Amino acid sequence: MAAVFLITAAVVVAAAVVGGSPPATLTLERAFATNHGVEMSELRARDLVRHRRMLQQSSNGGVIDFPVQGTFNPFEVGLYYTKVQLGTPPVEFHVQIDTGSDVLWVSCSSCSGCPQTSGLQIQLNFFDPGSSSTSSLISCTDQRCNSGVQSSDATCSSQNQCSYTFQYGDGSGTSGYYVADYMHFSTLFEGSISTNSSASVVFGCSNQQNGDLTKADRAVDGIFGFGQQDMSIISQLSSQGIAPRVFSHCLKGDNSGGGILVLGEIVEPNIVYTPLVPSQPHYNINLQSISVNGQTLQIASSVFATSNNRGTIVDSGTTLAYLAEEAYDPFVNAINAAIPQSVRTVVSKGNQCYLITSSVSDVFPQVSLNFASGASMVLRPQDYLIQQSSVDGATLWCIGFQKIQGQGVTILGDLVLKDKIIVYDLAGQRIGWANYDCSQSVNVTATIGTGRSEFVNAGDLSGSTSLHHGLYKLTKMGLLAFFLHITLTCCSLFL
Repeated sequence: MAAVFLITAAVVVAAAVVGGSPPATLTLERAFATNHGVEMSELRARDLVRHRRMLQQSSNGGVIDFPVQGTFNPFEVGLYYTKVQLGTPPVEFHVQIDTGSDVLWVSCSSCSGCPQTSGLQIQLNFFDPGSSSTSSLISCTDQRCNSGVQSSDATCSSQNQCSYTFQYGDGSGTSGYYVADYMHFSTLFEGSISTNSSASVVFGCSNQQNGDLTKADRAVDGIFGFGQQDMSIISQLSSQGIAPRVFSHCLKGDNSGGGILVLGEIVEPNIVYTPLVPSQPHYNINLQSISVNGQTLQIASSVFATSNNRGTIVDSGTTLAYLAEEAYDPFVNAINAAIPQSVRTVVSKGNQCYLITSSVSDVFPQVSLNFASGASMVLRPQDYLIQQSSVDGATLWCIGFQKIQGQGVTILGDLVLKDKIIVYDLAGQRIGWANYDCSQSVNVTATIGTGRSEFVNAGDLSGSTSLHHGLYKLTKMGLLAFFLHITLTCCSLFL
């Protein structure tokens, strides 16, 4: 290995001489003694600490990566979940990824009805505020509680305790109280610079659960709400300048499941965007029509119009997908009309099903959900059908879209969202998507204070793999990027 010399030098600053003043001289001191040999790894480690500090100071937030586990398949898991670390010392919790609610909550040590074990082969934990040295209760006078009250995410008790009660669409529910404590995560500022970060956030401590939440077969520690109200973690972190006001996911649709979940914007050339419907509590978008094999179905546009009890919602917490009642029969009839007459149709447990002996892609048509601003979501047969079983050498596939009697709501759940990049751009008030192989790498960007963008090639990102294995690029070569480039180039000469 070539010898490394750190040269002491005097730098003369060329400056205009005012009133005969002599040029200023700056002396550079040695970082290491001349008689002390320094390994290149030590130099790099020292520089990386400095780079982390510089990047943190120049940034309004980096890319935060959460691992993804689970599958959409209702016969296996039927949900996607991630891991979060809360408290001091940190305790790890498995929580369902839910874009249909706002609040992060986990089971509390005082919980009644909370499952003790999980069929998902994960360790369930309970948050104990008394065991965390940084935990504090949220009172009703706290501004954060007031924000939750305004969005119906919080209530106030006579004991001046900020609390909550949630009821979900499947009839399950939970109640508890709010605490503030640290969430721990890795923030990526540059491809090889991943720093352990933490932020004080408000989350729910569940002391009561009922319904499906109590069942052990697919029990998790809680729910991670990714809604856009003030109580959501994405809103809390972005308001602190820690993360951008955008998040993305790419959920794998095969049996192995998993995927990608980042606080940041996944960048892909084929992503199309449609505006969010303003002033809605959920991620509502304007569905305008449905096409089967390129033919638009005869469904009145008013069926999909957003109102108090109508509209189209994007919800990762829903396993299947649901069509407004008036749209369901025309949709199923169009599918039936498009398939060969040789396909045997059956009704199984009230669902329209089909027995086929060939590839589902060769038999069933392509479906397009057409949204405002000309954005279409193209569905393969696997995005609206569910494989159930095999009968006499044939495979049983059933319509995965369901109908809710008497309801005009359309809900796009994991059946539709899987195998797609989905971007929730809260700052731009839009949602984007593109069909994608979610086992592949993605590029992620986070807007920073200087106006530059950070791009991360997530490389091996899948399951529990972290973003810090990726490659970082800057769209503009600023001074900091130039410094990093020169530093890394020089260092590589000695490797």
